[in-house]
Amino acid sequence: MIQINNLSKSFGRQLLFDNVSFSVNPKERIGLVGRNGHGKTTLFRIIIGEEQPDSGDIAIPKGYRIGYVTQHLLFAEQTVLAEACRGLPEHLHGETWMAEKILSGLGFTKQDMRRPTSEFSGGYQVRLGLARVLVSEPDLLLLDEPTNYLDIVSIRWLEKFLRQWKSELMVITHDRSFMDSVTTHTVGIHRKRVRKIEGGTDKYYDQILKEEEIYEKTRINDEKKRKEAELFISRFRAKARLAGMVQSRIKALEKQDKLDRLEKIKTLDFSFNYKPFPAKILMTVDGLSFSYGDEDLIPDVSFTVGKEDRICVIGKNGKGKTTLLKLLVDELTPKAGKITAHGDLSIGHFSQTNALRLNNLYTIEEEIINAGCERQKARDIAGAMMFEGDMALKKIEVLSGGEKSRVLLGKILAQKSNLLLLDEPTNHLDMESSEALLAAIDDFEGAAVIVTHDEMFLHTLANRFIVFQGGGVTVFNGSYQNFLDKVGWEDERDGPSQRTTAPSQRIADREQVSKKDSRRVRADIIARRSKVINPLKTKIADTEAAIEAKEKRLSALNNDIIAASGIGKGETIARLSRDIHQLRTEIDSLFDELEVLITEYEEKSKAFDAEMDDQGLAV
Repeated sequence: MIQINNLSKSFGRQLLFDNVSFSVNPKERIGLVGRNGHGKTTLFRIIIGEEQPDSGDIAIPKGYRIGYVTQHLLFAEQTVLAEACRGLPEHLHGETWMAEKILSGLGFTKQDMRRPTSEFSGGYQVRLGLARVLVSEPDLLLLDEPTNYLDIVSIRWLEKFLRQWKSELMVITHDRSFMDSVTTHTVGIHRKRVRKIEGGTDKYYDQILKEEEIYEKTRINDEKKRKEAELFISRFRAKARLAGMVQSRIKALEKQDKLDRLEKIKTLDFSFNYKPFPAKILMTVDGLSFSYGDEDLIPDVSFTVGKEDRICVIGKNGKGKTTLLKLLVDELTPKAGKITAHGDLSIGHFSQTNALRLNNLYTIEEEIINAGCERQKARDIAGAMMFEGDMALKKIEVLSGGEKSRVLLGKILAQKSNLLLLDEPTNHLDMESSEALLAAIDDFEGAAVIVTHDEMFLHTLANRFIVFQGGGVTVFNGSYQNFLDKVGWEDERDGPSQRTTAPSQRIADREQVSKKDSRRVRADIIARRSKVINPLKTKIADTEAAIEAKEKRLSALNNDIIAASGIGKGETIARLSRDIHQLRTEIDSLFDELEVLITEYEEKSKAFDAEMDDQGLAV
């Protein structure tokens, strides 16, 4: 465990946190929350010694190992696998299977593992850095936005991996459902203080809300009493008969602490500007295909976009999701097929690569004006994007990646749209801003096509999916839970039974076995098979039924928590969050049991089949 004692940190006149203390106890998995710029990453950097606090200290036991994926990655080995193996603890050197397992979970193929590290994009290099840290099995694992460079399949794998993490963990992520699924405790940086609670983010934010409501009611009540006391003193100061009462109130006022009004915390607060649309169909895509060289990235896809659709584009990275959006906005030319857009279609397009098109010499205000609005409107939008007052006059060149993302959103707000095309819009946003964006998309009167790996968006928004999987592209109509139930991710499916019976070893006198003996031998094998196999089949069926029942319950709870979130029922959300976490744990345990049972069933069946085959009997 580590102990953080009376820690304070500021940059210039900006105080991040003041006199904070908490501990990370054995086997605790902690989610660290707070607004962007409030010090989450700085706290990580202090823990690993890359930053020094202004005051306070951190007590770390001797020999306690901390694993952290740094922003500046340096690779010393030639291949991906060799580089990942550098992280193996000394007593596990040579156990390359551990590195292979983690690399595979993070999206590297067997062929990728033999390739040079220099051939991979920045996103995959971050994955490699993460793999190197995971295999090192540190006492404390620090993860800062680990999902930003992962696709949805890898995120789901990492989620399951971290739920089984046996040591300590601290994670920063904007993905609330991911955080709540892997953590046991929440630590929040709020109003320059830090608090730690047992439980998920719903419980944490509910507690903060209740405490601030109580604080504000107390402040208002104290202010009322103060004014009443001041009025009494003013009216009766000259009355000798009431002098004692006046002095009593004066002394009481002097002793009373005056509660300051809570500072308003800035948050994204906006809505997309809808352009009315007369028809039912905004866009029709027919037989669309696209290739890079010899690779058919999008082999053939057809779909329509209705005026109120919420379509999420999902799949592994590098399979063509971003390319599809570029085709829809005519930034790329398809190999074949046709995209037909309605004459009144107006697209608001958000892409991380669009940040490169921002003019570094422009101010935030000028960039938004350039999107098509008046100066005052641009100032209002800048304020909604958390660039209030003179902050709207900051140059683009000095902005962080997250700030540029907010400028890009602001430019979309400056124009009227009836179709939003959003490519990973939550990257660089904090948890609160991501939820504000989700609400704004939900309230938008037009349609939205969104590339995202955030399962909260998928569960809450989507009614259709464009799925990149298995080398093709398919369209799925229904909720995300329906997709998981009916289709699912191929990497999570049990592969088809690879029944491979060894070549038969025929006995020399097979033709001499009488029919009577054959029936007797066959009956004996069948009887022994039934005695072994039938109980296994029953257990498998019972386990599958238990999983199905729990997944139906999980689906119902997910719907309940979405409904409760919409009306702000804090206690209900906290209870449902706990129930969901417990159900997921139980379902994972049942799947593990099912995997063992199916393996045993297949092995036993194969043995009896081989015995039948050796006897020259029909299986």
